[in-house]
Amino acid sequence: MELWSKLRSLDAYPKVNEDFYSRTLSGGLITIVSSLAILLLFFSEIRLYLYAATESKLTVDTSRGERLHINFDVTFPALPCSLVAIDTMDVSGEQHYDIRHDIMKKRIDHLGNVIESRKDGVGSPKIERPLQNHGGRLDHNEVYCGSCYGSEESDDQCCNSCEEVRDAYRKKGWALTNVESIDQCKREGFVQRLKDEQGEGCNIHGFVDVNKVAGNFHFAPGKSLDHAFNFLQDMLNFQPENYNISHKINKLSFGKEFPGVVNPLDGVEWKQEQTTGLTGMYQYFVKVVPTIYTDIRGRKIHSNQFSVTEHFREAIGLPRPPPGVYFFYEFSPIQVDFTEENTSLLHFLTNICAIVGGIFTVAGIIDSFVYHGHRAIKKKMEIGKFG
Repeated sequence: MELWSKLRSLDAYPKVNEDFYSRTLSGGLITIVSSLAILLLFFSEIRLYLYAATESKLTVDTSRGERLHINFDVTFPALPCSLVAIDTMDVSGEQHYDIRHDIMKKRIDHLGNVIESRKDGVGSPKIERPLQNHGGRLDHNEVYCGSCYGSEESDDQCCNSCEEVRDAYRKKGWALTNVESIDQCKREGFVQRLKDEQGEGCNIHGFVDVNKVAGNFHFAPGKSLDHAFNFLQDMLNFQPENYNISHKINKLSFGKEFPGVVNPLDGVEWKQEQTTGLTGMYQYFVKVVPTIYTDIRGRKIHSNQFSVTEHFREAIGLPRPPPGVYFFYEFSPIQVDFTEENTSLLHFLTNICAIVGGIFTVAGIIDSFVYHGHRAIKKKMEIGKFG
């Protein structure tokens, strides 16, 4: 009995007989408010416990020999697909022109509706300056006299069209079997395609795979087409000023998508207010930040984030800048690591106890202050000292 009596004396929570309780209206309101606060914070802790939080840290990027996967979706509302090529180059000297694989192009009308969708069709044709009958290529100030490919009847005979080449072959009794190898036929096919696409735009989407070193990729009239502009203007009334390189970047990312990534160029649109033709460079200077995202199961996503500044360089002075949309990228030496982490059960229970105990303690202090303050005011009123 003495042991039980000693244990009873250690009770830190002495009980008060219910007959001595004094329940008040203010106490009931404080109880309701404190209970609601406990429920609100309780469900907040439940949410934090069930959903992973993301921790970030900075480290030095030590990766070597990796490749960079660039995803893009760009719309040119006033530039036909036949006049667009995708080129890449980097500081290591690797260059790729008129890239066509892993790319989809869509011909669109002036309202943005898709006319035709074709895979692996982006890039300007391999068209050069016209071939002369003497075997060389047409110079800018030279009169065009096309080659008849051995079927000419005299040294000064010219075959300036595909039909004239066919006639010369027929007169010789030869069969024209490989039309694609005839310079005039190939050129007229390209011009016809330009006429068919007059007034159209182009949507290009896909990806390119490049070295993980500083470099650039750009959308521009193809390098092989540059040599043909003079011929197209002089002989076929081709007018580059009828086109412009206004564009909208629907999507641009470097690497795989991961939760929470923000690509600052998504949805960016740059309009050429006055049609001045294929002049000027739209330049985007991109700083790529290597990023590793580790989910709650330990799976890693190697990707990149980026920041960007933009600039338009007008075609003023000589030499004139090549027209197009250019993305110049370089890499940050700092890598960002994101890691998903769950709150431990012990930490969750500790927070719940702190919430319940803390709110009840604060509520008790407020209730005691209100109760004793009310009693003191009431007592002064009873003895006539208040008012």
